[in-house]
Formats: sequence, structure tokens, C-alpha cells
Amino acid sequence: MTYNIKKAAVLGSGVMGSGIAAHLANIGIPTILLDIAPKELTKEEEAKGLSLEHPAVRNRIVNGALQKLLKQKPAPLTSKKNLSLLTVGNFEDDLEKLKDVDWVIEVVVENLAIKQNLYEKIDAVRKPGTIISSNTSGISIDAMAEGRSEDFKKHFLGTHFFNPPRYLKLLEVIPANTTAPEVVSFMKTFGEDVLGKGVVLAKDTPNFIANRIGTYGLLITLQEMMKGSYSIGEVDSVTGPLIGRPKSATFRTLDVVGLDTFIHVAKNVYDQTTGEEQQVFAVPEFLQKMVTNGWLGAKSGQGFFLKQGKEILEIDPATLEYSPAKKLKTPSIEMAKQTRGLANKVKALTYAKDRTGELLWGIFAPTLIYSAQLHGEIADDIVAIDNAMKWGFGWQQGPFEIWDAIGVKESVAKMEAEGREVPAFVKDMLASGFETFYSEIEGDLAYYNGSKYVKVPVNEKEINLKRYKKKHGVIKSNSGASLIDLGDGIALLEFHSQSNAIGLDIIQMINFAVDEVEANYKGLVIGNQGKNFCVGANLGMILVEAQDDNIFELDFVIKAFQDAMQKIKYSRKPVVAAPFAMTLGGGAEVCLPAAHIQATMETYMGLVEVGVGLIPGGGGNKALYQKFIKGLPNGVEVDYQHIANKVFETVAMAKVSTSGEEARENNFLNFADGISVNPDHQLYDAKQAALALYEAGYQPPVPTKVPVVGASGYGTLLIGAQGLFESGYISEHDLKIAKKLAYVIAGGKVPYGTLVDEQYLLNLEREAFLSLVAEPLSQQRMQHMLLKGKPLRN
Repeated sequence: MTYNIKKAAVLGSGVMGSGIAAHLANIGIPTILLDIAPKELTKEEEAKGLSLEHPAVRNRIVNGALQKLLKQKPAPLTSKKNLSLLTVGNFEDDLEKLKDVDWVIEVVVENLAIKQNLYEKIDAVRKPGTIISSNTSGISIDAMAEGRSEDFKKHFLGTHFFNPPRYLKLLEVIPANTTAPEVVSFMKTFGEDVLGKGVVLAKDTPNFIANRIGTYGLLITLQEMMKGSYSIGEVDSVTGPLIGRPKSATFRTLDVVGLDTFIHVAKNVYDQTTGEEQQVFAVPEFLQKMVTNGWLGAKSGQGFFLKQGKEILEIDPATLEYSPAKKLKTPSIEMAKQTRGLANKVKALTYAKDRTGELLWGIFAPTLIYSAQLHGEIADDIVAIDNAMKWGFGWQQGPFEIWDAIGVKESVAKMEAEGREVPAFVKDMLASGFETFYSEIEGDLAYYNGSKYVKVPVNEKEINLKRYKKKHGVIKSNSGASLIDLGDGIALLEFHSQSNAIGLDIIQMINFAVDEVEANYKGLVIGNQGKNFCVGANLGMILVEAQDDNIFELDFVIKAFQDAMQKIKYSRKPVVAAPFAMTLGGGAEVCLPAAHIQATMETYMGLVEVGVGLIPGGGGNKALYQKFIKGLPNGVEVDYQHIANKVFETVAMAKVSTSGEEARENNFLNFADGISVNPDHQLYDAKQAALALYEAGYQPPVPTKVPVVGASGYGTLLIGAQGLFESGYISEHDLKIAKKLAYVIAGGKVPYGTLVDEQYLLNLEREAFLSLVAEPLSQQRMQHMLLKGKPLRN
């Protein structure tokens, strides 16, 4: 049977259910969201004279959930328009509608009887072949399927999303004993290719993979804290980015999750285990007291931490009183900050002979042993365990990668010297002469499978640039960028300067790349796999030149950048830009002239130069204005003033999209540009787009003159800015920047509708940029951004 999910239903509209429904809407799948029908009226409903039978009352719970979706931060929807893909209903009136869907996801309360009761009703209305899954975080999948029809059982499995579903990468797929293998393999592929998730296959055991190990690690950390008399803040200062974990470290993470939720998850494992393992999942008494007091973390305003004004306070587990948060200060922490590479850092800290080393060894040793004990029980291989922890808990290294980092041989020797019991799986590996869990076969990543190294299976759409370059080399490279042969006649230009900031080295490589591709390739992709695509031009370099009054030098650099952008635009072979995450200022300017943009769902794009006292200088104003005009139908009378107003507003307010979809709404992407839901597939998608353009006989755009609004339009643009200045919303310097920006977008003081060439607009832009760079107040703004990382309003 071939499966295809065109329509879905989510049963349960709580935070998780509505979040999953929002994610399905984000990727274009029409979804029905159902919940219970209320049993009593609210005061407001009574006042309106409504009865329990009124549709507004019967769907009140789901409608309320949809309203929350619009207010939640971070936003579950990539665009408010996606709400139109969600249809509401309730379990009593609308279960019939399930006969039209291809996938039903149950997200109701964690109670086996309630779930089974609901499944009985679903079984009566679903059509054969409909996939049914539960988003449970710990109830047995086999137990839930009991008593259902054969076809139901064959198509039933667990699909455990992590919260928030739009942003967290992990999806645990948990087959029941009765799930058809083809259903499991379809859901894995669908999860990766359509839902954009990192999928791991988990076994039907308590809390599956990530929550089982993650909860264990958190409880071990609590125990080590109490044993070693560390404070909450001290533990968090060591268990965050320092060791490749999220900024929220241990206790801030628990505050975000909610202490009540955490206790529920811990209790679930406690109830289903025995002996030593069970003791670890016994929640400390002070945690129970905090929950009784209603100190649940972020949702109740206090938990392990409490914010008073600007000060952060931490709780003392012994007294439950708050005092200013402390950080652990030891020689090894200072040393680690100077150490290059996460693996080396983690190793140095774990074996340090100070309080940091004691704490980390006390956390790592039992957690690594526990992960190895569960190998084979919760998942078939170490890769699934490592990926679950990386994708679900934001660890940069999974447990077995950490073990490799600290050295398997020496850590096992230390563990055994302390009387810890190391699992046979690890001892057998060492005895067989294998000293690491991971290795390489023919340049590909391989893992130890219990007897030998085998290659890690990879989705064909995943291109890992670091590994790819190691295997295939580069065409040419300098300090800022590399040109790589991606195969099939497509080359890739990868930025790798500090923060991917654009300087002369990147500009040189853009010029070389376009020439090389025009001569020898079918197309070019501009993309990378850094933290962000590109946060703009090298601001430090611009500031130094400006302070030294090297305006001539700056003029040369900005002109070179503008020329490189025009070279991208008029390249005889298609250029595809692949932006993701922060794509700001010069980063956006690199994308705008490309023949095609292949963004990701999480692309935060904008021309933000105003925030540092400048305006875009690399052709961004012109390119955005042209992108607006390009989307207009032929033969229709156009109000260029309206377009100029929109471009002015977007740039003057430094608008940054909160998603790839919003970047399209802000006109940085047009209707033909693409959005990759799975960021790991973006370079593959961009390569396919470049090939498709080439195969379709790509022709570069023909240079045409640009209609501008001129002097009258300039006046119109200034009215709004002047009003803001007079009302005290913007400073005198803001007004000066706005005037320069308005002049550039209007095309100078020519008559309305004048056709000007692109170079004329680029010259205006460059002159305005250079005049602002020389302003002391703009230099102050640049300096403030470099030092503090946020804009200065002076």
C-alpha cells in the first residue's frame, strides 16, 4: 500500500496538540483540530443567552486554543495566514469527519483508559489505511492498541513530538508490536522529508529515548548538587554552553519545562522500574515542596530562579529561600575558555582536579553508564540515542559522542577504579580492540554496532558540508569563503568568516565563483552550515576605516560589494541563495539579486543597517524595490509611490521576518522562491533548484531602467518621518538617516516616473552610506552594536 498524507486531524487542543496542528498548517497540510465539548456555560456565554448546544459554546475550547496560537511566543505559526488551514470541532459532533483524513494524531490527557475509549470511537469511523498515532510521552503503545481492529493495529504507532513542535527537531517514532513495517518506514521518511524533523526509531519503553536519559541526567545533576553542596546557579554556570548544552543549562531548563511536568515524567519511569534505577527517579523532597508551594517555574513566575527587577535570584534547596545567583569559579573553567574545540574542552573539564571536574565527572559517569545499559533496550543503536539527546534536549554531543570526547579507555578505567559497573557492551568493544564508539569508513561517519563499525545511514537529501569537503576537497578557498564542487555540475560558495560577516575576502570569492561557474558549471548555490547564513558586512572593519577617515578606502570596498551583487544578478548561469537563521543586512543583500532563493522555515531576514546608524549600501534598497516591481502584472497601472512607501517602511523600521514565510510576505522572497521545511535538506533543495533552472534553459535578466518616484515621492516619504520626529518617537539623527534613505529610494530629485538605470541608484546608495559612515553619531551606534550586541538610540 502506498501512503500519502494530504489531510490530518489532531485530537486534543492543549499546548502540545495545538502546536502540532500549527506545525502541520505551516507545511500546508489542512488539519482538523478537535477537543471536548464543554459541560457548562461561562458567565459571558450566559450573558449572551447562549445554550450548551450553540456551536460557539461547543467549540469554545478549540477556538480558545486557536486564539492562543496567535499570541504565543515563540510563535507556533510561521504566518498568521496558516490559521485558515485549521478547522475546529469537538469529539461529540465531529468525529465523523475523521473518515476524510489520512493521519489522526491523538494528543489528549495522559490516561490509558481515556485514550483507549477515544480509539474505540476513532476505529468506528476511520477508513481503512488511515494512520493513527499517539503523541504520548510515556504510555505503552502496545497497551493503547489493545482491543482495536486489525487494520487499526497495523496502522497505529507513537509519534512523540517535542515542545514547541515548530522549533524542536526531534520526532520519536515508536512502533507497536502490531505496526506494519511499511507504516513505520513511511512515517520515518514523511517525518524527515515533509515534517522537517530529525526522526529516531524508539522502542516501546518508559519515556522512550530522550526523556528517559534526559530526566535521568537532570536527576543525577540534582543529586550531585546536593552531595557536593553546589548552589543552583553554580551548577547552571557549568552545565550550559561551556559543555555544549543550551544556555538554559539544568535548572533554567526545568523552570521552562515546569516542575510539575518534570515530576510527572520522572514518576512515570519510577513506577515502571526497580532497584537502583528506580531510586534515581525518586524526586527529592524539596522539589515536591516547591510544587506544593506553586513555584512551578516560568509559568508561575518563580521556580529555581526568581527575577526581582534586573536581579536574578536562586533558591536554596535546604531553606527554600532565595538569594542572588552565583557562578562557579575555578581554574579549569578559565582554562577551558581558552581551549579550542568542544571535545577538548569537555575532556579538560571532566578530568579537572577541582570542583568543576568533580561535578562534571559526577554527572557524566553515571549518565554515560546508564545510556550504555539502555543500548538495545530503548533503541537499536547508539546513533538513535545520541540524535535523540541532540535534537530533543539541544545537546551538541550525545552521550556516546561525549564518551568518545573524554576517552572511552581512560574513563572506563576511572569508573572501574571507583567501583562503578561498566556495561558489557562497552567492555566488549574495548576488548575487541575498538577504542571509540564512532569512526569513519571511506570518509563517511560510522558507529560501533556491537561487533564492528558500520556506516551511519543518511537520508540522501542530507549534505554535511564539513564531511563533504573532507571527502571531495575544495575548488578554491580563502579566509572568508570556499568554492566546492557539489556534483552534477553545481558548485557551492560557502562563507566561513567570523560570523560569516562579509569582507573583501568574501567579495573576491563571489567574483571568482561566478566566473568559474559561468565557464565550467551549470549553476551556483550560495549557502553554508554555520550558526547563521550571514549577519551582514564586517562592521568592525567599516568602523575602523571610518574612524581613520579612510572614506576613499571604504568607497572602494562598498563599490566592490555592489559590483559583486550585480555580478550575481547578471550571471549567465543561475545563482541560488540558500539563507537560513539570521540573514541580515549584507546577508539579505547577497540573496536579493539571486535567480532563486531557497530559504528555510526558520529564516530571519531583513535589511537592518538603520540600527547601526547606516542604510543598506550593497544595493539592498534598489534590489528590494525591484523585487516589489518584478512581482507586478504587465499592463496594469502601477502606483510606484505605494511601492516606495513599503520599501521605505521595511528598511527604515529594520523589519526582520520571523520565518521564511514572513520573509515572503515582506517581499524578500517572491512566489517562485522555495522554503525547505527540513534545514538539513536545504542545500540539496537549492542544488535541485539550480539544476532545474539550468535544464529549463536559464537566461539572465536583461538590464532595464527602473521607474522612480523622484522629488514628489521623496517629499511624501519624508512626511511620516518628520511626524515621528515631531512627536518625539525618533531622534534628530534618526531623521537624518530617514532623509538619506528616502532620497535613495525616491531616486533623487527627478520627476515622478523617471526611468533611471541601476548604476545611478547604486551611486546614490553608496554616497548616502558613505556620508552616514562619517557621522560621529553613526560611529557611536556601530561601536555600541559591536560592544553590546544591541542598537543604541542616540
